[in-house]
Amino acid sequence: MGSEFSVSEVRSYRDLKVWQDAMTLVEGCYRFAKGLPKEETYGLSSQIRRASVSVPANIAEGYGRDSSGSYVSFLKIAQGSLKELETHLILTQRLELGSFENANQLLSHADSLGRMLRALMRRIEESVER
Repeated sequence: MGSEFSVSEVRSYRDLKVWQDAMTLVEGCYRFAKGLPKEETYGLSSQIRRASVSVPANIAEGYGRDSSGSYVSFLKIAQGSLKELETHLILTQRLELGSFENANQLLSHADSLGRMLRALMRRIEESVER
């Protein structure tokens, strides 16, 4: 498993690779949203920014909770926000509002992040079962 699971190396949620990758996704989403038409400022641009920020925010909040069950619950919320983000990005492609290629890159990043989140949830749940 990757370093995001090594308890001895993790002193803060900021040390989690999954959180770091989520923050990188947010940066990309903000840049992408900035390039959308001005009439989307309070529409898809806002929704993309909000959903993307929710992912690392929920990873961090879950990390700060006092139980594994709460942590997994927040990771599930992060996963839901990621799926919401993917839907918004696909919609920009279908409506031809932004760069199709940039949206595809963000979707690929989101897919990878989703796999990391699922792996982290499994790891936490397995540690509770022991």
